[in-house]
Amino acid sequence: MTSTASGASAASSADAPVNRPRTVSTLMRLHPFVKGSYTRLTLGIGTAIVGAVVALAIPVVLSWIVDGPLTTLDTAQIFPAVGLIAALGVLEALLIALRRWLVLKPGTHVDGAMRKSIYNHLQQLPLAFHDKWQSGQLLSRAMSDISTVRRWISFGFVMLTVNVITIVAGFAMLFFWNPVMAAVFTACSLPMLFFGIRFELRYRALSRSAQDQAGDVATNVEESVHGIRVLKAFGRSTFALDGFSARAKRLRRTETTKGVVIGNFTLGLTVLEAVAYALSLVVGIFLVSSGAITVGVLFAFFTTAAVLRWPLDSIGFLLQLTIDARTALDRFFEVIDEPVRVEEAAHPRELPADRGSLIFENVSFKFADAPEGASPLLRDLSLAVRPGETMAVVGLTGSGKTTLTGLTTRLYDVTAGRILVDGVDIRDARLSDLRSRVAMAFEDATLFSMSVRENVLLGRPDLLYPAGEAEQAASDQLLSQALEIAQADFVYSLPDGIDTKIGEEGLSLSGGQRQRLALARAIVTQPAVLVLDDPLSALDVTTEQQVEAALRRVLATTTALIVAHRPSTVMLADRVAVLHEGRIAEVGTHSELLARSALYRHIISSESDEPHELSDATGDNEVVIDTGAQALGEVDGTDGVRGILP
Repeated sequence: MTSTASGASAASSADAPVNRPRTVSTLMRLHPFVKGSYTRLTLGIGTAIVGAVVALAIPVVLSWIVDGPLTTLDTAQIFPAVGLIAALGVLEALLIALRRWLVLKPGTHVDGAMRKSIYNHLQQLPLAFHDKWQSGQLLSRAMSDISTVRRWISFGFVMLTVNVITIVAGFAMLFFWNPVMAAVFTACSLPMLFFGIRFELRYRALSRSAQDQAGDVATNVEESVHGIRVLKAFGRSTFALDGFSARAKRLRRTETTKGVVIGNFTLGLTVLEAVAYALSLVVGIFLVSSGAITVGVLFAFFTTAAVLRWPLDSIGFLLQLTIDARTALDRFFEVIDEPVRVEEAAHPRELPADRGSLIFENVSFKFADAPEGASPLLRDLSLAVRPGETMAVVGLTGSGKTTLTGLTTRLYDVTAGRILVDGVDIRDARLSDLRSRVAMAFEDATLFSMSVRENVLLGRPDLLYPAGEAEQAASDQLLSQALEIAQADFVYSLPDGIDTKIGEEGLSLSGGQRQRLALARAIVTQPAVLVLDDPLSALDVTTEQQVEAALRRVLATTTALIVAHRPSTVMLADRVAVLHEGRIAEVGTHSELLARSALYRHIISSESDEPHELSDATGDNEVVIDTGAQALGEVDGTDGVRGILP
């Protein structure tokens, strides 16, 4: 997930026009993640509503106190009334605490369910998806966006629901106390709806831009950290900092604009509230002076209005949180809605416990997002690798060798044709069975921030977590054998041996060390089919020869498909397939192809070192040396070895 290419719907989409479903319909998509928490959420909302009712009951008691005991100076009733108000206040506080306890768990439940869902979906999505999406964008969706949704579930949703109910009930009480004052207060408050709609329309676009830009900043940080060696080596740290600063400033401007929009909305609400209070007070004083209402009613009216102040003031903040949550959900579901093109068969077939045959039948492949009319990368390709046979695949750069290896474990699915392992179409087999039967080692060796043992035994969880001493001994033996074959004995000299935790992506190791551990990881699974994509490219000549000598023992009992870029790797194979322009052009032994195929000779010579002609000091004897020619098996009659050119 470290691709720097932008996704069609993700990368740097901050400036894209916002054309999304309505907020309510988007939030309704949370149902699968919330359905196990509805009881606690309902109880939390109910508790909050009871708390609001308790708060609205206080003005009723105050009205009675002002018009009753305070007017008559009846101390026998004043103190119980004060005690009642205190009890209502304590009860409201307890209900608030209970509400928070009830809604806390649903938020964390939704948070965990969404993170698990997006992580699982990312694991199932094809490599083509990861090739085009920025890793920072995916990270921001899986972390900050889901956290935004959690905050909305635990607080925003509950309080928005409760505050709307409180406002409706509160305004009803205002009309109960006095319709005239309530009408004035309501008329002054109605413009809040206009401000709210305008705020929602403008803030939605800003919220989306800010979250997309935050993803761009995360991507920039991630790329800079992983590429720190390159940046330092070329003295481009300042360049990277300038790029980061530009993105950070852009995000700051967007966040500042968001703050201005929120501030203007809050200012508008505050001014409207102040005007409503002032005009209502003027009308109230007039009504009291004319005897239309009592002082207790006036007192209760403004106490009720005071209770409504927080729900009215919070509308802006809660709308902001709701829009942020809706935008976060849009971004979350952009990933979830991506189709899983490599799917498990509805009725999977068992792979027979054979030695492992690998057959490509009329296989064609083209990326799903390739331009219309583009030629397939692989076209009508047919190739049969017999059980126990080692087949090398050679071809010029861009011929499709790596794509071919990726098809064997369904990292991609064929566009046409089929691939058979032991006679079973791999699309009909369980993915877990297929990927335990076929093991891969890549040229670009990826290791994880785990111990050496955990990295090598990644494909054998049964060995990684043995049940007893006998299983532990078997695990250690297989691990030791795999490390020996891959010439990875260097791990025993690490600070904690095979339990040493290597750094992120194994960057604390050399390229050759990472490749040897990746090769050991493939070998230890004891696969029926071993697929190697030039796994020895980073090794020096001596180490490569040692690995190849040990690897022959594995290849003698395993079906293998090897992408070869070196003549020495070709020599490991029983037969060689020449891949040219997406098709298998030739198949034969190394010697047969040398004799009959000019294309093969051209490919092999292009992958060997060029011949160097050196003269001795006297100039009498010419010595022709080609470091790759000896591997080709062609020795001339001179004092040297001459390579074969097309």
